[in-house]
Amino acid sequence: MYIEHIALWVKDLEAARDFYCDYFGAVSNDVYHNPTKGFKSYFLTFEKGARLELMSRTDVTEAHEPAMLGWAHLTISVGSKEKVDQLTEQLIQDGYRCQGQPRTTGDGYYESVIEDPEGNWIEITK
Repeated sequence: MYIEHIALWVKDLEAARDFYCDYFGAVSNDVYHNPTKGFKSYFLTFEKGARLELMSRTDVTEAHEPAMLGWAHLTISVGSKEKVDQLTEQLIQDGYRCQGQPRTTGDGYYESVIEDPEGNWIEITK
């Protein structure tokens, strides 16, 4: 068994797609649109691992409360400490919020934490 894909509700579908494609090399399919339900989505495919489905719907506009329950973050491996450092610095320069500078965690991961355009936490690891 394996995780085939993970789905994420977003407000700005195009900005979210561009973020993951531009910074993490995801490849997007064409938009799926169901006008009856006001639903649109993209499936993003990465070099390895599960796909990410970005979804928007006209009646899904607010985060669930309380915000601390549920998925905490998405982790994307970039292959090396140097790439973690470079990508983190690029994202900060481009105006994205950094929640954690590159460091080695207590469990041995080298990572940083950046917010995507919707405020979701992305761990960038080697």
